[in-house]
Amino acid sequence: MKIVIIGDGKVGHKLTAQLSEEDYDIVLIDQNTGKLKDAVNQLDIFCIPGNGADIEVQKQADVPHADLVIACASMDEMNMLSCLLAKRLGAKHTIARVRNPIYYRQIDFFKEDLHLSMAVNPELSAANEIARILLFPEASKVETFMKGRVELVEHVLKQGSPLAGLSLADIGRKFGINILVCAVKRGASVYIPDGDFVVQEDDRLHIAAGHQNLRSFFKSLGRKSTKIRRVLICGGGNLCFYLTRQLLEAGMQVKIIERNKEKCEYLCEMLPKATIIHGDAADHDLLVEEGIQNTDAVVALTGMDEENIIMSLFAKAQGVDKIVAKVNEDSRAQMVEGLGIDSIVSVKGAAADEIVNYVRARKNSYSNADVETIYRLLGGKVEAMEFIIKKACDFTNVPLKNLPTKPNHLIACIGRKRKIIIPGGDDHLEVGDSVIVVTKEHIINKFTDILA
Repeated sequence: MKIVIIGDGKVGHKLTAQLSEEDYDIVLIDQNTGKLKDAVNQLDIFCIPGNGADIEVQKQADVPHADLVIACASMDEMNMLSCLLAKRLGAKHTIARVRNPIYYRQIDFFKEDLHLSMAVNPELSAANEIARILLFPEASKVETFMKGRVELVEHVLKQGSPLAGLSLADIGRKFGINILVCAVKRGASVYIPDGDFVVQEDDRLHIAAGHQNLRSFFKSLGRKSTKIRRVLICGGGNLCFYLTRQLLEAGMQVKIIERNKEKCEYLCEMLPKATIIHGDAADHDLLVEEGIQNTDAVVALTGMDEENIIMSLFAKAQGVDKIVAKVNEDSRAQMVEGLGIDSIVSVKGAAADEIVNYVRARKNSYSNADVETIYRLLGGKVEAMEFIIKKACDFTNVPLKNLPTKPNHLIACIGRKRKIIIPGGDDHLEVGDSVIVVTKEHIINKFTDILA
C-alpha cells in the first residue's frame, strides 16, 4: 500500500513512524530539508523536499499512483488544497488534517467537493478521549468497541488496593463480575496475563467488560461512584473549546483559565454557560483563589507540556481526585507516568491513532481481512483488535479451550447480538460474532493469525 504524507510536524512525524513500522510504502513531503534528513536517518522511508500543494512536487512523489495521501501540514487551507490536487492527479483516497473549528464545522458541506475520504481534527480527537475519561473517572483511559457496548479501560492499582496480591483467577472467584484483565503494564514490562498472574500495586490493568459490569466491579472495590460535576480547565485553545462543549452537554460545570484576553472573549461568546477567567493558570495563588480544592477534576491543556505537568502536580497536592494533562512529547509522557497524574493525553497521538485505524481498515478491505476496529495500548506495545466472524470455518462452534492461540494473544470479549460474553474455555465463536483480541503482535490481519 503506497502512502504519501504531506507535512513532517508533530502529527506527520508520529504517523510516519507508526506506519513505517508496518511495512507500508511511505513517501514524506516537507519544505524543511533538515527535518527530512532526520526522518530518513531514523525511518525506512523516501523523502521529497518541497511544498505539498505544488502539483510538480506531488508528481515527483508519485501521488498519481498513491493508495492514500495524508495532508497534515500546519495550515488547514494547504491540507485541503493538497488533497484536492492529489485526488485530481489520481490518488485513490485522501485525508486532511483540519484544526480550525469554523472549517471543521462545515467540513461535511465541502468534503464531497474536495473528494476527501476523511477529515481529522487532532484537538477534537483528544477532546473525545478526555471526555470519555471524565465520564468514567475510575479509569485513566477509556476505549470503546462494538459500537460502544464494550469498554476497555486502563485502571492503575493504587496503594492499598484490595486487588494487590491476588491472582486474576482469585479476582474472578472473589468478585464474580464478568470482566477480563487483558493486559498489564508493570514498570517497563507489558504482559498478556493468564489466570495465574498476580497483580501488584502500581500495575496498570487494562480491563474489558460491558459498561455496567465495570461500574459494578469498581463499586465492589469500595470505590464510591464519584460523578464529576465541577471541572477546571487550564488553557483555552481549540482543545479546550471542543472539550468544554461536550462537558456542558453532559451537565458539568466548567471553569476555564486562559491568559490570552482575545481567546477569553472568544470563549465567552462561544461558550456562554462556562465561566471564563482571564489569568495565568500557572499562578498557584490564582488556582487557589478559583477554588481548585473544591474541584472534582483539573484538566491542564496549555501549549507547554512542562506547564501542564507542573499544574497537574499542584492539583494533586491540593487533593484533586481526577487529573488529566496534555503532554505531546512521548519521552515526557513516560517520565511523568509514575508521578500520580491520572491520565496523560497526546493530541498528536490521538490524531495519529485515528488515521492509522483508517489506514489499517483500507488495507484490510484490499486483502479481505476482517478487522473492524484497532486501538494501540500502553504506548503502542499492545493492540486491541475487533474482528467480525463473517462465515463458518474451522474455528467456529469449537470450544475456545480447543483453539490453541499463539503466545501473547488473548480473546478478551465476544459480542453476540445484544449479549456481551467474557469468554471461558467452554465458550465458542459463531458466525456474526464480534471478537476482541488483545495482542503484542502488530501484523495481524485476520482472526486465524492468532491461532497456533
